[in-house]
Amino acid sequence: MAFPKTPLIGLKADGFRHPLDLEATQSLKQLPGLDLIVRQLLGSIGEQFFYLDNIASSVLVSEQQLPELHQLLKEACQVLDLETPELYVRQHPMPNAYTFAMRGKKPFVVIHTSLIELLTPAEIQAVIGHELGHLKCEHGVYLTLANLIMLAAGQLSTVGALIAQTLQSQILQWVRCAEFSCDRAALLATQDSRVVSSVLMKLAGGSPTLAPQLNLDAFLAQARAYDESSSTELGLLLREAQTGQLTHPLPVLRAREIDRWASSKDYETLLQKGKMCYSSETEKKGEWRNW
Repeated sequence: MAFPKTPLIGLKADGFRHPLDLEATQSLKQLPGLDLIVRQLLGSIGEQFFYLDNIASSVLVSEQQLPELHQLLKEACQVLDLETPELYVRQHPMPNAYTFAMRGKKPFVVIHTSLIELLTPAEIQAVIGHELGHLKCEHGVYLTLANLIMLAAGQLSTVGALIAQTLQSQILQWVRCAEFSCDRAALLATQDSRVVSSVLMKLAGGSPTLAPQLNLDAFLAQARAYDESSSTELGLLLREAQTGQLTHPLPVLRAREIDRWASSKDYETLLQKGKMCYSSETEKKGEWRNW
């Protein structure tokens, strides 16, 4: 069966990584005390807790268990040229998905049932692609640190708590920047910017009842209006105040950002390069691909 999207053979993270992600990661690596806070947090809670909690409370997706979701995962991994992680579905009323990468353990992705109920299959694949972006960009260590700081702040020693408080704003800034790279991974996985933007729209104001009534073009116009109105000096200050304590950029900002990148030469070049590489690979195997 013909593959429905362009597989990006040999795709590297730096081929789509957002410049803000690169800048924030470099800044984070230079922070003093980072190693100490990691040791304290891992010593008090431990990564194993998260792994055991997940496998005890979720359903592992496979060819035998929720095979349609498993196929969406496999296709997204093929497109992004990434080894397939484990995918779990977890019963939860808050629409969310997250990725966890432990040292020496196979990484896994978790999607809440409420998010699945909100989205179409194509949009679910966009969410999977976004989470795979964290793995492709090797965000795992810092994602673990962010999760542990948020969950363990009350259990730290005084020294650990002070360091965690100092690092929290930098960690949150990094997480928000990393999300932009992962939205790009979602676009590469689906190769349809409207699908990615639709996910963001539904996260902003959707529900299983309202989702079919939402107008994506109106939401994109809203995103552009917000972008324009916050471009002044005062607007930038207000935007920073809005996002300073958030773990994700505002949905309208993410939609505007992905809308821009989808029409960029960088994105088009990645797809064209992927087509050329895939055509070359299929010809070597004696296969034919109709682009």
